[in-house]
Amino acid sequence: MAQLHCYLPDPEAEALKRRAEQAGMSLSRYLAELARKDLVTAWPPGYFERLYGNREIAPIKRSAPLEFEDRADLE
Repeated sequence: MAQLHCYLPDPEAEALKRRAEQAGMSLSRYLAELARKDLVTAWPPGYFERLYGNREIAPIKRSAPLEFEDRADLE
């Protein structure tokens, strides 16, 4: 696993430390999760098949057709 080093202004570093603590993670793990979320560029394999191909999760319902409205002719 790669080890990275970076420099941040103190206020940002302190804010990250607080957020990591609130999330119950080490700062290193918190930053790794942020990077992982930022690097996601595609849907997980099978995402659409599981979501749209599964009628129990997302049933597709079609409403009844509507009637056309009769209007006066334009002059």
